[in-house]
Amino acid sequence: MKNRFPSLIAVIISAVMITLATPAIASTTVSPDLFENSGPHEVIKTQGGPDHTLYYPKDIGSDGTRFPVVIWGNGTGARPDYYDFLLRHLASWGIIVAAANTKTSGSGEEMLAGARFLIDEDQRAGSTFYHAIDGSKIGASGHSQGGGGTLRVGSDPLVGVTVPIEPGPGGDVTKLRGPSLFIGGQFDLVVNSAWVRSRYEQADQVPAVFAELRNGNHLLTNGTRPTLKGAVVAWFRYWLADDQRATSLFFGPGQTCGLCTDTGSWSIVDRNAKAVHN
Repeated sequence: MKNRFPSLIAVIISAVMITLATPAIASTTVSPDLFENSGPHEVIKTQGGPDHTLYYPKDIGSDGTRFPVVIWGNGTGARPDYYDFLLRHLASWGIIVAAANTKTSGSGEEMLAGARFLIDEDQRAGSTFYHAIDGSKIGASGHSQGGGGTLRVGSDPLVGVTVPIEPGPGGDVTKLRGPSLFIGGQFDLVVNSAWVRSRYEQADQVPAVFAELRNGNHLLTNGTRPTLKGAVVAWFRYWLADDQRATSLFFGPGQTCGLCTDTGSWSIVDRNAKAVHN
């Protein structure tokens, strides 16, 4: 019987060489709270445009970077100052925010006016936003009535991605043109979370995620603000800025996404087929 020991050694050496020659796949998994921390930009808040509150990075225009835009719609009777915690956070992550000062944003018209203003300012020499706006990267978000306005503007060619937060009636989700993150509150007595979920379930033409804030109420208090702002900025950073660090928070097979496993922050997370397999 021949001695097969040398052959075995050769097989082992060959396997080791193959392993060493194969680059390791870096994990893209990040903690769900990564985006809850402030981003790298100092933020300027000012009044401008067609009656808007604008939030933008202080270093805008310093290096030729073009920034994505998010247009914002307030809840009934509210002003942008109520949502300062979220809008300032978006700007710290390199997203220019145009928040309509209206207290009735359900039509979405004032929101779209903010986008058009910034697109025009991108071409106006001397403007703070001159050559600093990426007009192809515009998202929309809003709360309550403004969430309904968000769903309305989500069918407009200007808007590519949306985050309706506890959205009131308004808009046709089957006409959304791009990815949408629907956020409900577990204890929202004004806009029932189950109703928000039912609207998400109709948006099967785009990647869509439904996330219910644990202990969330309609006022966005109950300690849920850090969780909310982290998820919103991560969604926009992924879709508008190609920030791959946000990938694992929303996507992946089964129940492997970061939001899916963060049961302390989210009481329910559901994703449609286009989001699960994205």
